[in-house]
Amino acid sequence: MTSAPRTVAVIGGGRMGAGIAQSFATAGSAVTVVESGTEAAAAVLERIGGSLRRAAERGHLTEDAEQVAGRVAAVPTVAALPADAELVVEAVPEDAALKARLLKTAEDAVGDTAVLATNTSSLSVTDLAAVLRRPERFLGMHFFNPVPASALVEIVVAPGTAPGTVESVLEWTAALGKQDVVVRDSPGFASSRLGLALGLEAIRMVEEGVAAPEAIDDAMRLGYKHPMGPLRLTDLVGLDVRLAIAEYLHATLGDRFAPPRLLRDKVARGELGHKTGQGFYTW
Repeated sequence: MTSAPRTVAVIGGGRMGAGIAQSFATAGSAVTVVESGTEAAAAVLERIGGSLRRAAERGHLTEDAEQVAGRVAAVPTVAALPADAELVVEAVPEDAALKARLLKTAEDAVGDTAVLATNTSSLSVTDLAAVLRRPERFLGMHFFNPVPASALVEIVVAPGTAPGTVESVLEWTAALGKQDVVVRDSPGFASSRLGLALGLEAIRMVEEGVAAPEAIDDAMRLGYKHPMGPLRLTDLVGLDVRLAIAEYLHATLGDRFAPPRLLRDKVARGELGHKTGQGFYTW
């Protein structure tokens, strides 16, 4: 029987980080979330608690929500992470320099046998591993939003990742009740590369007046059995997030990932999707 790590640390308490923390706490792990500032840390704990209460109301928890929430704590700095953490997952914004700095600090804070993982959706796991003293204990764990409900974790293996590290992470992924897909480190991995290609073409179609967003989404949802269309998904992911990934893939893979002008304009206007109330849809 697979089991979750006893002690997990999550760097970053945003939507993704909070979801990762909730998933591991639900699986039985003691979880420490890094979020700077007393108010921000309290907000993260409240967000997780509220999500757990809603999960309990829907019958998705086998324990009391408050009991699961009690396994989650918050600290203000990476240096304050528990030294006995078996797994550290970095889940901060897609800024390579920020991720590298926090991962290096985390490696110094925890024991030599801890596994470090990045939740990046597109950045080079190999480049991030280069700043670590133990790159063999590092890989990508790309979770999907919303994390508690999503069935997938994309495991991204760098050239220096040890087989034993992959084995441990696959076991932990199974303990979360999620399905893994294992990919070799390359720009955009499998999920972001294919998903973004579809999303960018849908944006170009809106830009060119081919059809309204609803019609494009319905075509993919009803005709190809996608659970939602690429433009609604872009709104949920965040147009700013999609733009950052597109810029990275444009630089690494070429012009087929060039961001459409419409995407740039919407981001410049602050139309970032669900989180701001306006994207390709009004929320």
